[in-house]
Amino acid sequence: MTNFRHMAQAAEVALRDVFAETPLQLNQHLSEKFGTRVWLKREDLSPVRSYKLRGAYNAMRKCKDTNLYVAASAGNHAQGVAYMCKHLGKKGVIFMPVTTPDQKIQKTRMFGGEFIEIRLVGDYFDACLEAAQSYCTEENGTFLSPFDDNDVIEGQSTVGVEIERQLGKVPDHLIVPVGGGGLSSGMVQYFGATCQYTFVEPFGGACLHAAIQAGKPVSLPSVNTFADGAAVARIGERPFSHLKGIGLANVLKINEDRLCTTMLEMLNVEGIVLEPAGALSVDALGDLGGAIQGRDVVCVTSGGNFDFERLPEVKERAQKYAGIKKYLILRMPQRPGALKDFLGLLGPNDDIARFEYLKKSARNFGSVLIGIETTNPENFDRLFVLLGENGFTFSDITDDDTVSQFVI
Repeated sequence: MTNFRHMAQAAEVALRDVFAETPLQLNQHLSEKFGTRVWLKREDLSPVRSYKLRGAYNAMRKCKDTNLYVAASAGNHAQGVAYMCKHLGKKGVIFMPVTTPDQKIQKTRMFGGEFIEIRLVGDYFDACLEAAQSYCTEENGTFLSPFDDNDVIEGQSTVGVEIERQLGKVPDHLIVPVGGGGLSSGMVQYFGATCQYTFVEPFGGACLHAAIQAGKPVSLPSVNTFADGAAVARIGERPFSHLKGIGLANVLKINEDRLCTTMLEMLNVEGIVLEPAGALSVDALGDLGGAIQGRDVVCVTSGGNFDFERLPEVKERAQKYAGIKKYLILRMPQRPGALKDFLGLLGPNDDIARFEYLKKSARNFGSVLIGIETTNPENFDRLFVLLGENGFTFSDITDDDTVSQFVI
């Protein structure tokens, strides 16, 4: 570990040729909320709004004679590689999933300019990765892994170097998001057993959790790409070699809808824009309870590349998780006054967010899709009782993903 610490510290010094250290900020709101000292390591404030620039730079500085760099990325690593290609004046070809948010694609083009080419391949990162590696072999380029590379891991560990210097000590508790494992394995190698860790994954991309259970990296059968910065189907071999002994008790899987509530809280209360993966560490605070009381807890906010066109989706998912928005399919009588009767059952804080006739289910009845927003989940209990008492038949499809994807 001592040798790794020295290498990480040297890499951090070299990084200063590219950008200044990101701030470590004591967050008063979160500290008061959770009864501890919560520090945010603001990787969302790097030049590319994520920590990925660190690993890309460290790997590229060690092979400056290369004429072609090739990378695969869901967005943040792509921006780091693009930034460094332009900085070094080198050509790069970057493969990105077709499903990558347009904001990340456009920013990758902006950072790399004429020095990079972007190729959109596959719906998921792993298909994109395979295409990039094949191309790299054919063109005799240098492949820059987003996480499964020792130089990349060493570069990501510079986050820890800065945390230790800025805090003046090793943190008591470190909360780190996990995608492919580059950042988390770098933290473990740098800090060793000197602090407590919590590693956080999106529920729909919990590849570390699956690997620990299996005792080796395994591929998830499917991945929810909402938290695209951490939505990886298979953790890297090299990262896992350093993470395999951490134990499942130190790994949390975060519900993506709940994650949306944290994103909105950080935006509305603190004015901090975090992408889904970037909010994972903050969201985990609520699960740790007394384990973090009175301690110096550092959350790595790993990225802020958020496309505001996704904000309505984030708000909707947060409302559904909080129980204050529901979708119903209502069997509406086809008679004068039926709609007025239904509206009369709504409370003063109930708002109709969507109303759409779907079809006539019988001669005298029609099916209506209704979205309702309210201020308290208990308001729905009242409404559902009144609907039944007044002869309205309905189905709550809020949590029925199969039905929702067709009608909402």
